[in-house]
Amino acid sequence: GLVLPAATSILKRQKQLRRKNVRFDQVTVYYFARRQGFTSVPSQGGSSLGMAQRHNSVRRYTLCEFAQEQEVNHREILREHLKEEKLHAKKMKLTKNGTVESEEAEGLTLEDVSDDDIDVENVEVDDYFFLQPLPTKRRRALLRASGVHRIDAEEKQELRAIRLSREECGCDCRLYCDPEACACSQAGIKCQ
Repeated sequence: GLVLPAATSILKRQKQLRRKNVRFDQVTVYYFARRQGFTSVPSQGGSSLGMAQRHNSVRRYTLCEFAQEQEVNHREILREHLKEEKLHAKKMKLTKNGTVESEEAEGLTLEDVSDDDIDVENVEVDDYFFLQPLPTKRRRALLRASGVHRIDAEEKQELRAIRLSREECGCDCRLYCDPEACACSQAGIKCQ
């Protein structure tokens, strides 16, 4: 007769083929053009940043290439931030910490800060916090550079109203809660 291999040996073979860890060998990055956001509320006025509905390019990296690309990008962000800090310091010096007006200070731009004035090499890039809020002017400039010619001014007003509403939180109750006049009670939450 015919001898069939035992069922346990088949299971053992399947277990050997299975791996118990996840391995990644590449990173896929999708790039999107910037658009006006309508989805977030920046703490500093102006419009919010968003992205286009569809990506405009795709790039694949090995893990090593991606790490190198991130390092280059982070150094560039750090360089820009250090230049902005240096520009602010120069303006403060010319205006005596903002107490006097200075035409020279008003005319200074990032181009007036030399790369020799900043020391990116001695700053640990990984320890630096990159997700910092962008000022209104910078957001506007990024939108213009991405081809957004008309920034919807209505968003600016809506965002301002949202920021104000977040400051006015709770109700006007003082010593006791009057459920008929209490905004919290009317909203179905405990009196704040």
